[in-house]
Amino acid sequence: MLFAALIIYICNYAYSNRQVLLNNSYNTRQQILLAQNYRGQILSRDGDVLAYTTTGEDGKDKRVYPYEREFAHVVGYSTNGKAGIESAANYYLINTSIDLQDKVKLDAQGSKYPGDNVYTTLDVKLQEVAFNALSARKGAIVVTNPKTGEVLAMVSKPDYDPNTIAQDWDSLIADKSPDAKLLNRATQGVYPPGSTFKIVTALAYLRDHPNNYQDYRFSCNGRFTYEGNTIQCFHGENHGAVNFTSSFAKSCNSSFANMGVDIKRSTFNDTLKYLLFNTELPITTLYSKSSAVYDASTTTDDVMQLSIGQGTTTVTPMHMNMITCAIANDGVLMKPYLVSSVKSDTGKLVKSFSSESYKRLISQNESDILTEMMEQVVQSGTASKLKGLSYTAAGKTGSAEYNTSTSDSHAWFTGFAPADDPEICVTIIVEDAGSGGSYAVPIAKRIFDAYFGVE
Repeated sequence: MLFAALIIYICNYAYSNRQVLLNNSYNTRQQILLAQNYRGQILSRDGDVLAYTTTGEDGKDKRVYPYEREFAHVVGYSTNGKAGIESAANYYLINTSIDLQDKVKLDAQGSKYPGDNVYTTLDVKLQEVAFNALSARKGAIVVTNPKTGEVLAMVSKPDYDPNTIAQDWDSLIADKSPDAKLLNRATQGVYPPGSTFKIVTALAYLRDHPNNYQDYRFSCNGRFTYEGNTIQCFHGENHGAVNFTSSFAKSCNSSFANMGVDIKRSTFNDTLKYLLFNTELPITTLYSKSSAVYDASTTTDDVMQLSIGQGTTTVTPMHMNMITCAIANDGVLMKPYLVSSVKSDTGKLVKSFSSESYKRLISQNESDILTEMMEQVVQSGTASKLKGLSYTAAGKTGSAEYNTSTSDSHAWFTGFAPADDPEICVTIIVEDAGSGGSYAVPIAKRIFDAYFGVE
């Protein structure tokens, strides 16, 4: 009976984890399948081919990426290991679901079977706009649908050409510069969030003062000192008299440091937990965890730094996009996903993937309040370049200092549109660019314009 139970368990485990087991680099089954099948295509949401296999003059299969660098990190590569969708969907790409009669015909021709084709959620137009908008800058862009979790575009720079990955491999892995071209900054890049983290601090303050947050008042003279620790506003700007909403719209560091030291430790910790800091994220691609520490050893200075997204606090663009999506979707986070369906070479549906709710991160009321505050960032704050357009937008900018020099900062923007019925969520980081309002917001505008068809 024990032996039978063990066999049943092993069979069940092997079936339930068949994709993981097949993708293991030690599993020779992959080589057997690739000797019989050639990798299927990877396509965009509209059927544009993003990756396909051709046979070279030497008779060997060759993977081709027609868009070259534009989809480098999100589509990935299948030579010298695997990355991106090539890795995540490897199981489907190297298996075939064509009918027996088609296999017989191909056997007669001495041809391989075509692997199944993977259809993604990616939008070629938005990907091209995001890729070109980031230009030669280092950074990352994530574009999603907050109502479904579909990833519409994902760009990371510096990049590489997946068509020449084999030739370039040694130089890519030997490069010790900060470029890290193989790193997908959108999901694996960890950055200080700067003022975009004020979304988190504002939520914690809301939860700590649910009945009187509207009574909050602060007089900003460009700096805030508490228990011998001082926080300065960006470039020492004096914001004058501010309330809860205008502190957020004007991104007043002094005011948010003041809020931070007033929020109960338990409330702040619970907020970080609800927003998935220091924990696993519900995504299937390789990613880095975001970190925000507030424990018994956290000093007053650390709390003040945490409140404005500085100090040891780090976040990935993907995680910041997920938080923003939850706000845009009435507080509910949908699981981000990149693959919409798998079809055989003859068009037969093999498997489909649909949107799936992860869980509620914030309440409907909190979502409404944060949305209104993010609208004010556009209407009267640091994202005014999105004001007065044919669509409404809501968002938060950030200028995240990454070393001891206050002049060195990354430019952030995270937001969505239309503000009253969000369809698209955009998160951008431009490394070493300075102000989020000056550098990241114009990129967001180009992406929003492309989505809504604004010339």
